[in-house]
Amino acid sequence: MTNVVVPAEGLTSLTAAELADKIHAREVTSREVTQAFLDRIAETNPELNSFLHVGQEEALAAADAVDKALDAGEKPASALAGVPLALKDLLVTTDAPTTAASKMLEGYMSPYDATVTKRLREAGIPILGKTNLDEFAMGSSNENSAFGPVHNPYDTERTPGGSGGGTAAALASGQAPLGIGTDTGGSIRQPAALTNTVGVKPTYGTVSRYGLIAAASSLDQAGPCGRTVLDTALLHEVIAGHDAFDATSVDKPAAPVVEAAREGANGDLSGVKVGLIKQFERDGWQDGVMENYHAAVEQLREQGAEIVEVDCPHFDEALAAYYLIMPCEVSSNLARFDGMRYGLRAGDDGSHSAEQVMSQSRAEGFGPEVKRRIMLGTYALSVGYYDAYYLQAQRVRTLVAQDFARAFEQVDVLVSPTTPTTAFKLGEKAEDPMAMYNFDLCTLPLNLAGLCGMSVPSGMAADTNLPTGLQIMAPAFQDDRLYKVGAAYEAKRQN
Repeated sequence: MTNVVVPAEGLTSLTAAELADKIHAREVTSREVTQAFLDRIAETNPELNSFLHVGQEEALAAADAVDKALDAGEKPASALAGVPLALKDLLVTTDAPTTAASKMLEGYMSPYDATVTKRLREAGIPILGKTNLDEFAMGSSNENSAFGPVHNPYDTERTPGGSGGGTAAALASGQAPLGIGTDTGGSIRQPAALTNTVGVKPTYGTVSRYGLIAAASSLDQAGPCGRTVLDTALLHEVIAGHDAFDATSVDKPAAPVVEAAREGANGDLSGVKVGLIKQFERDGWQDGVMENYHAAVEQLREQGAEIVEVDCPHFDEALAAYYLIMPCEVSSNLARFDGMRYGLRAGDDGSHSAEQVMSQSRAEGFGPEVKRRIMLGTYALSVGYYDAYYLQAQRVRTLVAQDFARAFEQVDVLVSPTTPTTAFKLGEKAEDPMAMYNFDLCTLPLNLAGLCGMSVPSGMAADTNLPTGLQIMAPAFQDDRLYKVGAAYEAKRQN
């Protein structure tokens, strides 16, 4: 265990809800709060590398606008007005570079804001900066960033998880009280588990994807991250809702997540049926992780929940299906990064053809993992292989969704460990892509089915003294169930 960068102190140790109360009561200004987090970033980011860009002037200007409105007697723009936030560098912003942690987009400035970005601004939430990630959100350790890995605040020799390790590390180290991540196969929940924070993957279609740089369009989902379930719910409420600019956005009322979090805080789970997935009781998973998971299940039982084992037989094939579907969509989405329209352009000295420029730009702009997934996807979509690979994977996807549907006929929520192990050392799995992919076993089935899930801290593993997470899963559009159960568990968790 080396160079632990937690906990924070003073203002940076308070929850987002506590900070909001103090700001709105004028006990402290948004500028003071924002400056405290900017100072914490300056202190710790050289060691953690969680932020790729810090927008000090922009964040303080946004904080000043909130203070001015509150001093004039105006009602806060939202429950989180004045509380700053860390934004994953996969959502476009007009006032800061959006790189997707790739050389391909180094220095790129978007002409428009993502809908999530726009809603944050409208809610009076200062954006501290853009956080590091695996390149184009492809990875489970944040080692695939073109700008260097993020280090886990609990042990800087270890990964904070991926792809959204920057946001999770920022929360855990006190660099930010709130964060936005994106989740394609676990990229919000998995880093949350490894950093003792809360992360939610909302139901697909309930948070706008407009302005979110796409990796796999049928899987990607932006979501809220925080240090408590209530904080995460308050942020979820800000970013959720229909968006006409997003063709995948669902036009229906957002789930009452804040109400559910407050209700769950009383700790009573009487009448709630909790399912344990048979396929996630596996030999070989870390003892400390499983001990905390079993302790969490027992605690839920003591809080009044009925525990039911459910069988999801096709989850055993979910990993293989995901790592066919995801690369196929990556192959299609990343075709736009060709060195011709925007982003990196290499070899453009007048002596090369357009095809040569495109080839050289992609060779220099993309990292090894991105190239690997593009090649896998292109191969699986090629003539003669589409039916054998991509179409079969989509059939498995349907079977996984049917497994979930049958399970939710029996229970209200499902639970599992979020990850099979605690944080591993940086470089430990870098040369073994399959070992890295296996780290997503518990999280990716949910993305295949488009459902919602949360990772909530479940304590420190006895064998490594590193954080573990409890994953809670709920049916589509029932995101409030996550917050009720998560808040109840959080309120009574046995340390």
